[in-house]
Amino acid sequence: MECGGPRSVRVRPPGLTPEPFTQRVPKSVATFTMRPIPQSSTWMAETETTWDAYDVFLLRLDIPPERRGSAEADPGPDAITRPTPPYSPPDRGWGHAGYPAVGVTFNAATQYCRWLSQSTGRHYRLPTVAEWQHACRASVENKQRDVPVAARAWCAENSDEKTHAVATKLPDGFGLHDMLGNVAEWCIDADGSPVVCGGSFQTPPDQLSCTLIERPSPDWQASDPSFPRSKWWLADAPLVGFRVVCHGP
Repeated sequence: MECGGPRSVRVRPPGLTPEPFTQRVPKSVATFTMRPIPQSSTWMAETETTWDAYDVFLLRLDIPPERRGSAEADPGPDAITRPTPPYSPPDRGWGHAGYPAVGVTFNAATQYCRWLSQSTGRHYRLPTVAEWQHACRASVENKQRDVPVAARAWCAENSDEKTHAVATKLPDGFGLHDMLGNVAEWCIDADGSPVVCGGSFQTPPDQLSCTLIERPSPDWQASDPSFPRSKWWLADAPLVGFRVVCHGP
């Protein structure tokens, strides 16, 4: 199903009662929940994209084993390129099952959305900054205004300098977890450029906010030994991850 334009917050027609839905990642047992965002026609993933969901794309687990290394694994003009193997364990040893995928580039997150769309028949993509901030601001203001930051976000104060399993902090008013902290999330700015929103496990608690935006930095790939730098991995930015949006089941 078509997901609509990338730059505005679309409004859901009146009279409908939207419900969350569960998306199974093709050829796997991995699932994630998509939750409707009030005052829009957008459904947003309840959590940041986990390794469970990303590994199917990364490791080609949806392709028969005998074809995974062949040139015919992704045939045709609409084939989607898959990530190259990382130089070191991509989860940094912090945890894998149930943990957010980290260190992925904007290109990697975008290609994952293309693959997921092609595989499921739904149009998944990255959120715009406007969509992400609408979901974050309204939900936090509605339910979490008086909740201590440490109770709702993994940040510099409580993270031990690493990510944590998703959904281990309190959900916000829309049922979304980790909109602030854990990993900063790839979004698309109004001019179409990539940014990350929400801060991460490295962000001081007094700086976490729904308006916190950071632009990609060359420092995120400073130790990457390849030239040109990898299109898939941020060697020095394990603080970056993503979540997906769609315009309905």
